[in-house]
Amino acid sequence: MSPFQRFRQIALAVILTWGWKRALLAMACGALSVLALAPFNIFPVLFITFPVMVWLIDGAGAGRYGGVPAAALTGYWFGLGYFVPGLYWIGYAFFVDADVFAWLTPFAVLGLPAYLSLFTAAGFALARLLWTKDATRVLALAASLTVGEWLRGHVLTGFPWNAFGYALSEPLALAQTSSLIGQWGMTFLAVAIFASPAVLIDRTRDRSLAWRVPAAAIALLVAMGIFGAIRMSLHPTTMVAGTKLRLMQPDLQQDAKFNYSAKAEVMKKYLALSDRASGPQSTGVRDVTILIWPESAFPFFLTREADAMAAIAELLPKGTVLITGSVRAPDLPPGKPITRAYNSIYVIDHDGSVLAVYDKLHLVPFGEYLPFQDVMEKLGFEQLTRVRGGFIPGTVRHVLPLPGAPPALPLICYEAIFPGEVGTRDERPGWMVNLTNDGWFGISTGPYQHLEQARMRSIELGLPLVRSANTGVSAVIDPMGRTVASLGLGIEGILDSSLPTAIPPTIYARVGDIPAAMLVALAVILAVRRRVAKRHPDRASDIGKTAGNL
Repeated sequence: MSPFQRFRQIALAVILTWGWKRALLAMACGALSVLALAPFNIFPVLFITFPVMVWLIDGAGAGRYGGVPAAALTGYWFGLGYFVPGLYWIGYAFFVDADVFAWLTPFAVLGLPAYLSLFTAAGFALARLLWTKDATRVLALAASLTVGEWLRGHVLTGFPWNAFGYALSEPLALAQTSSLIGQWGMTFLAVAIFASPAVLIDRTRDRSLAWRVPAAAIALLVAMGIFGAIRMSLHPTTMVAGTKLRLMQPDLQQDAKFNYSAKAEVMKKYLALSDRASGPQSTGVRDVTILIWPESAFPFFLTREADAMAAIAELLPKGTVLITGSVRAPDLPPGKPITRAYNSIYVIDHDGSVLAVYDKLHLVPFGEYLPFQDVMEKLGFEQLTRVRGGFIPGTVRHVLPLPGAPPALPLICYEAIFPGEVGTRDERPGWMVNLTNDGWFGISTGPYQHLEQARMRSIELGLPLVRSANTGVSAVIDPMGRTVASLGLGIEGILDSSLPTAIPPTIYARVGDIPAAMLVALAVILAVRRRVAKRHPDRASDIGKTAGNL
């Protein structure tokens, strides 16, 4: 038996698989697909798992109602296999306050993937509705899963973590295509490219036709790499003159970050680390113009603690500002108790003056607020941060003006994972500053995935990214996605760097998701036209003639 015959035999076995074997196969493929993401970045594994997706949908046609329910169920199992190992690290957060939340761990580790898998199921179902018997079905799957992933990123505030397009974030040259089509366009290309070997089993009069689709996919992958290499060579890393950054990574345990009694200990550590000499010629914080501390840095309201503000003013030399995360109390009448707060970023001058404030817009469900907050609190539930009533969302995204440096676009925690939301219409910033606290998730794959997704925003927009994380990974990244400096996960220390300069706005920065929408629309049109051609040859011929006349 030739290798091709063996390959076809395997494909036919997958197509004919049914019942629990089909569910296990779909989940196994989903789980293997996680290897394409950070920190592994083994994207060739998708050349195995994504063709299996196609063959499973082929086989779903044996079910009722055109195979749509069977395809949806297959997609659900694939999604569950993908999201459980991809998001297992969420369970770590429930052990920070184990006495209260540990019992919820199984519900979080399985419940969130169970919900997210609904969108993968919807993508498979839509693909089956558009399904054909030729190579066009790969485009139908790419379009349908892109729609499903887009919905996952928007419904109920959205959670686009580990979208399929992140498989193309390494090597870095491949990721440069996101500057043209954004993350949803990359998701379309990832599915289309990696699923392409599935058509090798198709019966055609000319055997060479079956090879043209995967060959074209490989050629597209090579073209993306060449484009990326050229783009990176045309934009070497350059630095903003006179701007020196220092990122402080305290590696604090979560119980200290939310314990008011640890106030003095926390401040002492921050001040000592921030002024640490970084070399024989270093004079500590006096060498820098911008000092950056991570998200929710203090177990208290910073601006209401005079001694803390005084200590910061004493630390900062003239000409240096601090960018720090902190919870912020709302403006209330005197004597009224504080029951809710903002998750904010402050810019503080050397004399202790607050120069600018940004309040987080995109809050984390179950972490910073509860869906149906009042009802769930009456039932005894509370979010991980244990702020009664949940955090208050900000009202507008705006840049932070900074003395002696370009204005910065502030992003708190997972705000950096939302494509299309990190821009501002009024003013283009010179860089993005992402303050986060990945300490919730321990030493796991989660912080690496978070960094990878934040880095893609740099490439999409042509803006450098400066990321300060409590436990890591803190990093300075240029607008091509190149890491200029970084401090690893679980390390206490400081990171000194210059600030990379931005490049002119990318195509994606100018037009957003329009190119991705065009790719999806074109794929859907081709798939529908092919289905019409198969069912109504005469009508399809008339449509073709009409299109030709136009």
